[in-house]
Amino acid sequence: MAKLNITETVLRDAHQSLLATRMSINDMIDILPELDKIGFYSAEVWGGATFDSCIRFLNEDPWERLRIIRREMPNTKLQMLFRGQNMLGYRHYADDLVEYFVQKSIANGIDIIRIFDALNDIRNLETAIKAANKEGGHAQVAISYTTGEVFTHQYYIDYAKRIEEAGAKSLCIKDMAALLTPYEASTLVKDLKAAVKIPVQLHTHYTSGLASMCIMKAAEAGVDGVDTAMSPLANGTSHAPTESVVAAFQGTEYDTGLDLVKLNEIREYFMGLRKKYIDSGLLDPSMLASNTKALLYQVPGGMLSNLLSQLKQAGKADQLEEVLKEVPRVRKDSGFPPLVTPTSQIVGTQAVFNVITGERYKTVTKEFKGLVKGEYGKTPVTIDPEFQKQILKDEKPITCRPADLLEPEFETMKKEAAEWTEQEEDILTYAMFPKVAPNFFKARRDKKYGVDSKHSDAENKVHPV
Repeated sequence: MAKLNITETVLRDAHQSLLATRMSINDMIDILPELDKIGFYSAEVWGGATFDSCIRFLNEDPWERLRIIRREMPNTKLQMLFRGQNMLGYRHYADDLVEYFVQKSIANGIDIIRIFDALNDIRNLETAIKAANKEGGHAQVAISYTTGEVFTHQYYIDYAKRIEEAGAKSLCIKDMAALLTPYEASTLVKDLKAAVKIPVQLHTHYTSGLASMCIMKAAEAGVDGVDTAMSPLANGTSHAPTESVVAAFQGTEYDTGLDLVKLNEIREYFMGLRKKYIDSGLLDPSMLASNTKALLYQVPGGMLSNLLSQLKQAGKADQLEEVLKEVPRVRKDSGFPPLVTPTSQIVGTQAVFNVITGERYKTVTKEFKGLVKGEYGKTPVTIDPEFQKQILKDEKPITCRPADLLEPEFETMKKEAAEWTEQEEDILTYAMFPKVAPNFFKARRDKKYGVDSKHSDAENKVHPV
């Protein structure tokens, strides 16, 4: 029997996608023992934007959150999302910090680390893969899936082979922008399964309304596992509903083996939370609707709203169509980067400037210059040298792995964070968010000593992460 593995995302990506990562540990804790009884292949509970959100908005120690989940879910493999050399922050970090973060994540309870790079540059993943293997963790490497003339099946097959050679224990097709269609899912899974020996998992969002169909076709093609979310926090920009997927495969060779009755009991709990989030304004019901614009423009849903917001601020909302046409041109100029954080923001913002100034690349953002320079790694297609020179002027492009230019920084961070450190993990929290972490550490200390500390986001208002 080709049992289909289920990774439950309700404790991480589902609420990151629908309510800006605002589910607190207090909202989770009562249901954790019940989730632990289900028998999921794994539960995604950490990483992505949860770390940032914990210290910036929830006044919560992300490391303590992980320890609590580990304690309450002893029988389930816990999984996290990790941005390779970016860790959970927004720049490249030195290898010693990446290694230390992986070590501490596994020591605090993570079993599976899903590692990805926005440019699909394998060099940005190797340190994290080696560290996970050294610590006895499961390194699952995700391919940032996108579409375009260069993103053929051969491109994905070649990358999958490099991932396997780098030591990954499994592979994930990460369709963050919901660009995958059902028959494409089928053929891509077949091709990847034929090319590598390691298991293949599918992660796709419901944004375009196709996720359940993609899962069905991927299962028939031999995919080993899929990501789903408990139905109250499924659909829209989240994932396919767990209960529906379990029901679809019952009694077939892909039977998940999960109990629909127990899942429906858990559903009731999350229905209560869903009502609470809608009533508080955290969950906008419109986020639950399907939106096929992602397929029309090959622009992720979050990027679309971001572009419109930038244009409104400039008083140029009527130029959205021009910007949407400019995005693929900017993407081509900059070496066809997949549109995922941070490249989606970089390409989108540059497209906005190109349109509203009336002259392409008259104004060049610092981030776009960095992308063209090679600060984020090697782009899928080599950037035209003439264009590179136009953007960089006299600066030389980076051709090595960007982290090779970074000096070890753990000891520096340790000294800088010394005033606040109550546990070794605090050094990593500070290293990733040096501007935000001190406020969190101060609030934590004040609370410990009974000082009334008003948190900066006490009303828990929605703020995109």
